[in-house]
Amino acid sequence: MGYRPNLNVGIDGGRNRGDYAERERSARNITTVVYALQAASLFVGITFLIAIIVNYVKNEDVQGTWLESHFRWQIRTFWFSILWHILGAAIMMPFLPFAIMIHAVTVIWVIYRIVKGWTNLSDGKEMYA
Repeated sequence: MGYRPNLNVGIDGGRNRGDYAERERSARNITTVVYALQAASLFVGITFLIAIIVNYVKNEDVQGTWLESHFRWQIRTFWFSILWHILGAAIMMPFLPFAIMIHAVTVIWVIYRIVKGWTNLSDGKEMYA
């Protein structure tokens, strides 16, 4: 299923499985919320900004876990979609049909990444494994 570091060892060297399980559950919930915010952005654009803010604020919580790849996936989805939308807007006037196509393809690409990411999250899989 991929690399999962042993975060079960506490500072005193003892096992602390409950804390790790709770941290992973919390991080998984945050990751799910970000996918939901990204999906909602197809109808209410501001949620895409909220999602990326959550990614950056909570990024430290997923470092070294299998969920780190999901955060990287979500962050890249945001920035690349912004890039493609800017490109589409830049060519809007001289090439309107092509610009509309770029925006449509970008929306389809974002939907694909949300579905693939959310499915892998539900299955407990890393994104880049």
